[in-house]
Amino acid sequence: MTTKYIFVTGGVVSSLGKGIVAASLGKLLQSRGYNVTIQKLDPYINIDPGTLNPYEHGECYVTVDGCETDLDLGHYERFLNVPTTRANNVTTGRIYQSVIDKERKGDYLGKTVQVVPHITDEIKRNIKLLGAENKFDFVITEIGGTVGDIESLPFIESVRQLRWELGKDCLCIHLTYVPYIAAAKEYKTKPTQHSVKQLQEFGIQPDMLVLRTEHELKPDLLHKVALFCNVAEDSVIQSVDRPTIYEVPLVLQRQKMDEIILHKVGLAADKPSDMKRWENFLAMKSSAVESVKIGLVGKYVELQDAYKSIDESLLLAAIYNHRKLDLHLIHSEKVNDTNAATLLQDMDGLVIAPGFGQRGIEGKFSAIKYARENDVPCFGICLGMQCMVIEFARNVLGLTDANSTEIAADTPYNVIDLMDEQKNITNMGGTMRLGAYDCHLKQGSKAYAAYGKADIQERHRHRFEFNNAYKARMEQAGMACVGENPETNLVEVVELPDKKWFVGVQYHPEYNSTVVTPNPLFISFIKAAVKAEH
Repeated sequence: MTTKYIFVTGGVVSSLGKGIVAASLGKLLQSRGYNVTIQKLDPYINIDPGTLNPYEHGECYVTVDGCETDLDLGHYERFLNVPTTRANNVTTGRIYQSVIDKERKGDYLGKTVQVVPHITDEIKRNIKLLGAENKFDFVITEIGGTVGDIESLPFIESVRQLRWELGKDCLCIHLTYVPYIAAAKEYKTKPTQHSVKQLQEFGIQPDMLVLRTEHELKPDLLHKVALFCNVAEDSVIQSVDRPTIYEVPLVLQRQKMDEIILHKVGLAADKPSDMKRWENFLAMKSSAVESVKIGLVGKYVELQDAYKSIDESLLLAAIYNHRKLDLHLIHSEKVNDTNAATLLQDMDGLVIAPGFGQRGIEGKFSAIKYARENDVPCFGICLGMQCMVIEFARNVLGLTDANSTEIAADTPYNVIDLMDEQKNITNMGGTMRLGAYDCHLKQGSKAYAAYGKADIQERHRHRFEFNNAYKARMEQAGMACVGENPETNLVEVVELPDKKWFVGVQYHPEYNSTVVTPNPLFISFIKAAVKAEH
């Protein structure tokens, strides 16, 4: 069948959850047997979010092919269980970079390069790339930002042009907010009307409206929105706040969103929807009574989205272990050797978060030391794994000044060092070890037991690595190196076999954890934490 293109735009305010609505619709179409992918168009001029501070952007998500992308791609993967690539996230920066590169090479034959048609043509090329190369039935494209933002205008214009070019194979869903005015005791649709009017001024008539609201809206209000916005009444869908984002697909399904979309693009809704695994997951979630108490130790814990994929991976793993997740965010700058016991004593398990730089790292060492000495299940991810190695070198091997050369370039015991291929790199953007790499696990290890196989593939995002010059001493003292890259011998997984569960991984398993296939390491960690419950 011809690829169908669905665009999701947002109005009134930002952070309405366009990504969740896009992922939910994708899941519903996928449940009917269609091959679906989702991409995000971000209006910022950065080439990618890889060099953006977490305070600016939240989590940086990494695709299998090593592209640093927006965190919404994590939602897409967790919902659809389909890996994403560079083509699934496009920024204004990448668009302009591509156009300027073509201009420098003479591809435009000396013509004046303009926003229309050159920038818009490049945007359209990127949108259609997924459908052309991968033969997807549906490509859902989320437009970042809010309609009316000056930086989003080239994307909106590209959507307008595609509506004409693709005809019935293309439609637009507009997500808006319906605020409740407490003093008047009523919901107000005027912001939605203005938002749709602005979209119409740009030449786009939305085919469907999704109204984000705290409580269910009455039919007469939905009728009013349909009338004033030129949208069919059955195409005004409401997305009422739910306790978990994973309920949203079923909320939209009950309003027949997928059936309406299929009808609009000329497809019969005769393929039955199979959401059984999703429903079973939600049933497990709702039936969980007891909690598992996990402490996440990091320096960005005050930011809601800094560790988004880790938070969601822990939640999924808790549900599959029939537990509620009781997650405690512990700022690593506030942890030290004297207060670690007080701050951490009630935790069933600890996660040592990834990150970069020196700030808060000593607190991670203190948390790891407490976990090691008190046999608390502990999971170190990326920098968290490196901190495990440094703490072990300092307090078990007696190498008091052991460190990473990232933190102390002149350390006499560089147990963590800059990777050889990174030593001559001066350009920071997109130059780390990025994307999926092979790892071979030793039989008998906790990592092997979790995955159930020796050869795995996980995604990376780092510059520094375990220094193999210290490997023999580490292993002799009790830290087992149980996972290595088969080509480079890079140590990817370390364990303390004499502990209940003490595992550090150089890669990011959170990028590979979805609703229907949660990452095995998170499952194993939570299982150990449940056994260790206070």
